[in-house]
Amino acid sequence: MTGAAKGTVLKLLADIGPQCVVYHDEHARDLSSLRVQCDEIWSFVHAKAKNVPAKLDGRWGYGDVWTWTALDADTKFMISWRVGGRDTSWATLFMQDVASRLQHRVQLTTDGHRPYLAAVEHAFGSEIDYAVLRKLYGTSDEPDTRYSPAKCIGVTEQVVQGAPDEGHVSTSFVERSNLTLRMSSRRFTRLTNAFSKKIENLEYAVALHFVHYNFCRPHGSLHGLTPAQRLGVADHRWSLAELVGLLENSERSN
Repeated sequence: MTGAAKGTVLKLLADIGPQCVVYHDEHARDLSSLRVQCDEIWSFVHAKAKNVPAKLDGRWGYGDVWTWTALDADTKFMISWRVGGRDTSWATLFMQDVASRLQHRVQLTTDGHRPYLAAVEHAFGSEIDYAVLRKLYGTSDEPDTRYSPAKCIGVTEQVVQGAPDEGHVSTSFVERSNLTLRMSSRRFTRLTNAFSKKIENLEYAVALHFVHYNFCRPHGSLHGLTPAQRLGVADHRWSLAELVGLLENSERSN
């Protein structure tokens, strides 16, 4: 498709991915967000957990991997992400990073994944308006349910900390953002052989996706602005040349 060797493309990904991480880390600071939604999206590296060879079982970077995401619900800016496991230690690292980037007390909504509870308390203490949204699922009406999601039959809301506005207790925007990630990156597409073979390449691809999402891709609900423009992190919509320029600027500085 590109006229370049596969190794050349992967080399470019390995070069620009870390620069995307560095740029986001430096510039996504002191954010004026007021409402934040968090979620996790599943993928796998090398092989699905059940197919990981015994000698690699339990080693980081093999089997199931989760990408944690924190989205500004008003500007659609991806505040933070972390590729990792799904336990409390990973949740805590993720939430600490989210908290470090925010300027104000925020309203936070997560799903019912239990590690969030300890992680949010550790990162924010009492300086948070936090609610959990749990979805209740029933059986699917589809005759073949192997690849069909369960039917959502209701939701429950639980106030965990502070006084969150019930009208903004939602994870809809971050779930839609995760769908965009799954549709935009073949590494997250189910039932294909396009999954990542190395954890580093997955991390680089996720970083490249989210920097492009924040700075290059106009959002329909923002009247043609990018999330970075809407939040005040950028003063214009980036071109792809500017995105590639992160790598070029790094090479010049070295």
